[in-house]
Amino acid sequence: MTDKTDHLAALMRHSLNGDQRAYAEILQETSRFLRPFLAKRLSFTNEVDDLLQEILFSIHKARHTYDGNRPYKPWVYAIAKFRLQDYLRAHYSDQLHHADDLSEMENYLHENVTESAISYESISGEVEKLPQKQATILQLMHQEGYTAKEVAEKLGMNESAVKVAAHRAYKILRQKLER
Repeated sequence: MTDKTDHLAALMRHSLNGDQRAYAEILQETSRFLRPFLAKRLSFTNEVDDLLQEILFSIHKARHTYDGNRPYKPWVYAIAKFRLQDYLRAHYSDQLHHADDLSEMENYLHENVTESAISYESISGEVEKLPQKQATILQLMHQEGYTAKEVAEKLGMNESAVKVAAHRAYKILRQKLER
């Protein structure tokens, strides 16, 4: 591992001394190890390619700051991290500009979702039309807040029978109210 790191540092030193072949090779090697780094952090391949190009350009502009006595990869990863942060900041900032205003969304939901043709009175009227046992069970459970077990004790029924009767009542109500 240190051989590869030393090799990269040597390539960078040679490229700083004007070796064009070393410069091309260092950019290729840098692309090879930065691509997986970026792919883990970005969703789309075109984003990875675009940002990789920006990072390579930043490396080109900042190559004079490289200290040949220090490892190459940490220097590159620092540049890559800053460019990635800049990209994500701009990307999410742009998405926020295109996001819907929350108050507009709340108004829309209030107008279109919370208002319903079904009212408490219409539900109560339909509950009263149910068979007596089912209507009593629903009134005890939903208006008075009893549990299925408490309703079963109160009516002298089995708890599972209360749940079945309530389920059947819900099914009948759903069918009637959907019309």
